[in-house]
Amino acid sequence: MGHQFGPYAREIRVQLGETLRQFCSRAGLDPAYISRIERGLMAPPQDPEKLEHYARALGLTQTGDARQTFMDLAATAAGRLPQDSLDNEQLMDCLPAFLRTMRGQAVDDKDLDHLIEMIRNGGGNMGGGNKEGAK
Repeated sequence: MGHQFGPYAREIRVQLGETLRQFCSRAGLDPAYISRIERGLMAPPQDPEKLEHYARALGLTQTGDARQTFMDLAATAAGRLPQDSLDNEQLMDCLPAFLRTMRGQAVDDKDLDHLIEMIRNGGGNMGGGNKEGAK
């Protein structure tokens, strides 16, 4: 099983060297609420401003793998795809083949070749949002 949002956020906070109460006091967050999130008892905030506040409090900059993972886990915890994935036409074109492959279902050779090519190319233009931007 991959990362879950709560334990991932806790790991980052612990790496900052802060207790839950220290972190929440500094960030202006409710310790009971953050504790429930970190223990996986509550979903992460879905309001973009609250999620952004949480990310900044953890020191996650606008770029970087840790921030991207944080945002991706928040989206998937809510049962949705991250917005940058939804905006990427090339990725959305490959998603049905990927899902069928992961379920062990038959995939058309052309769709599978397209999926493999996208993986080899590093996921296409993940931030660009369209096929033209990936050229």
